[in-house]
Amino acid sequence: MSSEVSTKPYLLRALYEWCADQGLTPYISVQVDARTLVPRQFVRDGNIVLNLGADAVQNLHMGNDLITCQARFGGVAQSLSIPVGNVAAIYARENGQGMAFEIGEQAGEPAVSVEEGAPEQPEPPPTDAPTRPHLTRIK
Repeated sequence: MSSEVSTKPYLLRALYEWCADQGLTPYISVQVDARTLVPRQFVRDGNIVLNLGADAVQNLHMGNDLITCQARFGGVAQSLSIPVGNVAAIYARENGQGMAFEIGEQAGEPAVSVEEGAPEQPEPPPTDAPTRPHLTRIK
């Protein structure tokens, strides 16, 4: 008997690769909880937006359950660990194209489809001044 695996980690990896192939910067929006290892001083309203571009992170591993990497915040190297279920969206900083997901999506639940024009996505940190993502959350 095989258990169903969520499509979410596969879609995250595919969109990350698409961003890299297009020369775009992949950002993820993450809902932070006790299982999320990120620098808490950058969390706003329970969310953090992270740049996963090759220039921003090292040793990126996008597994089926966790996304892990090392990144510098204020010049200090930090290890990050993000549960895939906490990723709310992945999108290109430059044009906002990407995909939104249900938070806490469990194995076997359907993934969402790519759409344009979503409201209320968290703003990335002001130092990068990226465009607002164009995503629609599908339930």
